[in-house]
Amino acid sequence: MGLLGILVGLGLLIFLAFRGWSVLLLAPAGALIAAAFSSEPLLAHWTQTFMGSAAGFIAQFFPLFLLGALFGKLMDDSGSVTTIARFMTEKMGPQRAVLAVVLAGALVTYGGVSLFVAFFVLAPMAEALFRSANIPRRLMPAAIALGTSTFTMSAMPGTPAIQNAIPMPFFGTTPFAAPGLGLIASVIMLGFGLWWLARAEAAARRRGEGFGAVLPLSVDDTADDLVVRERASTAREFDPAEINRGSHAAAGPSVAVAFAPLVVVVLVNLLMSFVVLPRLDLAFLAEPRFGSTSLSAVGGVWSVAVALASAILVAIILNSRRLTELRATMDAGANASVLPVLSVASLVGFGAVVAAMPAFEMVRDWVLSIQGGPLVSLAASTNILAALTGSASGGMTIALDALGSTYMKLAAELGIDPALLHRVAVIGSGTLDSLPHNGAVVTLLAVCGTTHKQGYLDIVMVGIVGAILALAAVIGLGTVFGSF
Repeated sequence: MGLLGILVGLGLLIFLAFRGWSVLLLAPAGALIAAAFSSEPLLAHWTQTFMGSAAGFIAQFFPLFLLGALFGKLMDDSGSVTTIARFMTEKMGPQRAVLAVVLAGALVTYGGVSLFVAFFVLAPMAEALFRSANIPRRLMPAAIALGTSTFTMSAMPGTPAIQNAIPMPFFGTTPFAAPGLGLIASVIMLGFGLWWLARAEAAARRRGEGFGAVLPLSVDDTADDLVVRERASTAREFDPAEINRGSHAAAGPSVAVAFAPLVVVVLVNLLMSFVVLPRLDLAFLAEPRFGSTSLSAVGGVWSVAVALASAILVAIILNSRRLTELRATMDAGANASVLPVLSVASLVGFGAVVAAMPAFEMVRDWVLSIQGGPLVSLAASTNILAALTGSASGGMTIALDALGSTYMKLAAELGIDPALLHRVAVIGSGTLDSLPHNGAVVTLLAVCGTTHKQGYLDIVMVGIVGAILALAAVIGLGTVFGSF
């Protein structure tokens, strides 16, 4: 009965979340159903297990949700994201329209700009470019997804994406974990994705398929769509409803000014990870008043937080005249972080209750018995949970909350570098999370004016197949050569 309860609770969560119900309601309801089937105390699991785990996630990662959303909103309202996208499209031209969209998305997201901010800026740019090059509109979502939601989310060393931050407290790693393997995975994802899109574009031209009907993009409508908002809230760190809040600059900055905050994110992240924090005397962290923790547990989050905070300061200083309503922009950015962090935390709370059920031992034993060793079973567990929840961050946190200490123990016994576990977990979470119910997929298709039938296959190829190939390569190379 216990295992049945877990399946029923999870099924309810998936079924109703896909229909736009709030995860804030569904996650505790699903957790209580799982507890009821196991004859476990309901109120204790709700207030102690569920809320304790959810609160722990917020305590660890809310600074990154807050700073990430705030930075994205400042970059959007200052016109910096638009400047970067326009610069790339002008440099590449219509003859390399797909590459221009992919690289523009990669630059802004690797530099710390929130995914949904990139979606809403890149879609109009992509439409103009694809229409000029007579490339089918249906390829727009895949091109944007390749640049924003694949290698810059899970593979590139140092990426400030929340998915790359989540394993750090579990494994004591930095944002630059397994940099060589991350770069190899990035090349595979990017190379395969560009190959597929070039193949799809060539096939369309042979069939005489052009851009299609010119339709107004539903950017504003999508941002205010309540169903899209609920689905998107578990996908990334930005609430789409805040896109239209604040005040957008009438004219964007120069290219140098637009790029400067992105460079700051990367450089400060690197310096904090390898120069500043390792040289500080942080023994006081072991004191009970600081949670009896250590640098390895908090250093990664600190590095990303300081990098984003520094970039926010630089963005404000360089764009002071363009940010005419700075308080409104800051308020919108801060507000944009709240629903996503609470939604993902609720998924984490659900996972904690499930993991506390006696029947979960069967699930744990099954995961650990997967053939291929710890790396394969870690990849499988994060993949499956990210797919079921439609959330890379939620699925990965649930997996690591339940099994992270077990994998660390196995790593110590087998001589596996925790950095390798970090990279496998992150890439694994970013594969099957892109199923049709994923909030980012739903939002991207809506913003681009396409349907699942028209554009989803290409998203699967660049966002799932390419990521699985990269994951297999990382596991293979990591097994043979270790982390590098």
